[in-house]
Amino acid sequence: MTTTRTEHLAEGVTLYLGDCLSILPTINQVDALLTDPPYSSGGMFRGDRMAPAVEKYQSSDYRQLYADFSGDNRDQRSFAYWSAIWLGLAREKTLQGGVCAVFTDWRQLPTTTDSIQAGGWIWRGLAVWDKTEAARPQKGRYRNQSEYLVWGSNGPLIEAGPCAPGVFRYSVASEAKQHIAGKPTMLLEDLLQICGKTILDPFMGSGSTGVAAVRSGRKFVGCEISPVHFDTACRRISDELKRPRLFTEKPLAAVQTSMFAAN
Repeated sequence: MTTTRTEHLAEGVTLYLGDCLSILPTINQVDALLTDPPYSSGGMFRGDRMAPAVEKYQSSDYRQLYADFSGDNRDQRSFAYWSAIWLGLAREKTLQGGVCAVFTDWRQLPTTTDSIQAGGWIWRGLAVWDKTEAARPQKGRYRNQSEYLVWGSNGPLIEAGPCAPGVFRYSVASEAKQHIAGKPTMLLEDLLQICGKTILDPFMGSGSTGVAAVRSGRKFVGCEISPVHFDTACRRISDELKRPRLFTEKPLAAVQTSMFAAN
């Protein structure tokens, strides 16, 4: 699938409708990658994974609330192969020293750490999203209240800039979701603190990473394959661009100078 629509919402804020495998080779360089790709998870068996996302991740009472999303039904081998491809394309567009940060769940955590390295990134470690006790309980089991951020860099890191936490605690219900697998915008804002000025999200969904980027004074490049979610992202990021800015760009500029002085 090639790009079918491009929206330039502001200087440095561009959204693409289409498959990121086709789009990534065409974009300009970015400082960092922060994304939440489809995990191809949500089941122990192939038959489970092949179910629509609205069935895997929602009870029957809530299935009409959100549109479905694609790309969530690969088996583990094809998921790893596909991930290595797009991660490699994204690395080619990321400046030296830039950060990549990729969400995953417990099932695909080993595969994601392998794929980041296969894509040419240096794997640096994990951060944890603690979804709090609001995550769905399962009697007789430990609560699955964590998702993970596998992170790395495109080559050596410069030892400068802020020190970010390794655990981020936000409830899944901390804001109204626009997507089945949407992450809290405040969580994404926190994650961006070491990510430089221009952020890439090849799987932007409803645009939460873009909203977080704009809110914190950053530029944003986003890709989305679903027209429904693309339209939602355009609306949400446009609305955020219209809001009065309460931040000053001086702290971000200072971090940017220290992190990417070599570029």
